Amino acid sequence: MALDPTSPPEVICTGLAKTFDGGLDAVSPTTLRFAAGQTTALVGPSGCGKSTILRMIAGLETPSAGSISIGGAPPAETLQKADLAVAFQDPSLLPWRSVRGNIELALGLARRPIVPEEVDQLIRMVGLDGFAETRPAELSGGMRQRAAIARALATQPKLLLLDEPFGAVDELTRQQLAQDLPRLWEARGTTTLLVTHSVQEAVMLSDRILVLSPRPAAVVADISVDLPRPRDPELARDAAFTTLVDDVFSALSHGMAQSHPPLVAQ
Repeated sequence: MALDPTSPPEVICTGLAKTFDGGLDAVSPTTLRFAAGQTTALVGPSGCGKSTILRMIAGLETPSAGSISIGGAPPAETLQKADLAVAFQDPSLLPWRSVRGNIELALGLARRPIVPEEVDQLIRMVGLDGFAETRPAELSGGMRQRAAIARALATQPKLLLLDEPFGAVDELTRQQLAQDLPRLWEARGTTTLLVTHSVQEAVMLSDRILVLSPRPAAVVADISVDLPRPRDPELARDAAFTTLVDDVFSALSHGMAQSHPPLVAQ
């Protein structure tokens, strides 16, 4: 079954699990449903399997068990139709192409029209105005990350996967991107999955937060984020925002306690 060309997809993971060579269990058998058009954040301890889940949904890792459906289609079909885009911590920009060249290449590979004015607007929105013709080696790590985010957004994917997308940028830029970029994917109704280590960022960006246990990843809490949009940095001072942050931290602590019970003196 192909993706509905007019709608963002629902993502369903059924009995999804991953064990790497050598017997390392990264993800316990897990069933997850990501609503169409919703932004869902995955948070959990370092190394718990968050990125592995994202890579399996992206079709970049093969599950050891279970299945993945993206709008009724497998990840490979979604990738083939260029309805899925990924921005990882490692920008992976082509070094011989400029910022503009990397974005235009993504559009070409996705068989999307290249509209120079729209590319320029996206470059400005990620804070790279004046660097359109600059190659990656001449950019800072944070600037390369912003270019990678622009590249992912340029194709207007129906499913957007973000793995620590703002991890390499400075705090002020991080706040600005977290304020500006969601308006792009929200306006298009994009189904968005976000992996982040920042609890505050998860609350600011998402409609729902899944809290994962230490490896192998299992869901220990499913928290709805019922906050008004658009959201700006002032929201972080709101009592409802603070309560949600506390709830996520509490769930993280609970998951850690279950995985690593306290030592008892003999």
